[in-house]
Amino acid sequence: MTALTPLVRTGDAIVDTAKARYTTKFYDADKRISESDVQAIRDLLRFSPSSTNAQPWHFILAGTPEGKERVARATAGAYSFNRNKIVDASHVVVFATRTAIEEEYLQHILDVEDADGRFVADPQALREQMHGARSMFVDMHKEAGDLDAWSQAQTYLNIGQFMLGVASLGIDATPMEGVDLDALDAEFGLREKSFRALVVVSLGYRAADDFNAALPKSRLPEAEVITEI
Repeated sequence: MTALTPLVRTGDAIVDTAKARYTTKFYDADKRISESDVQAIRDLLRFSPSSTNAQPWHFILAGTPEGKERVARATAGAYSFNRNKIVDASHVVVFATRTAIEEEYLQHILDVEDADGRFVADPQALREQMHGARSMFVDMHKEAGDLDAWSQAQTYLNIGQFMLGVASLGIDATPMEGVDLDALDAEFGLREKSFRALVVVSLGYRAADDFNAALPKSRLPEAEVITEI
């Protein structure tokens, strides 16, 4: 196995991307994300880090009018203001988080890691070591009664990386908690699969009249949020 080639840093491109991205309010319904970029979206979703590589998530990627309409059902009533952000977007991702982490799932992760060559040096010993470490954290959160919060934290970690990743591709995005999460669970049978909906992220390209694109970014000052020691 060869070492990874270090990424070539071009100026402060990643910082510039973080500063330039914003939450899109209106999408150009006629613009579609290319298939190559859709594959990049799939890769970004899969390759997010998570504590102990637990990957406690599932994603619903809607790119058809029918698929987006199913997601948009969760905006009925109080959340109707978010409907157009879903139906006019090119694609929409429903981020779901795992509600149960049982031994069968832990063994499944080990099998995938094994197949991907993670334990080549000493398969049995390394597999047992990884399983012990992951089980320790899972059991710790089960005993503390906050496994659901822990799973959500990993999924939000994914969302953060995802938002920056799609922005680096020139794709606009809108993260939304303003949807009926129970409706999404029912629509896609998530609870029966030991998941529950957490956040919806719309993807596409801003409309020419999206007012939020012209507004300056506003964040608390460095001195207020960063303590250097």
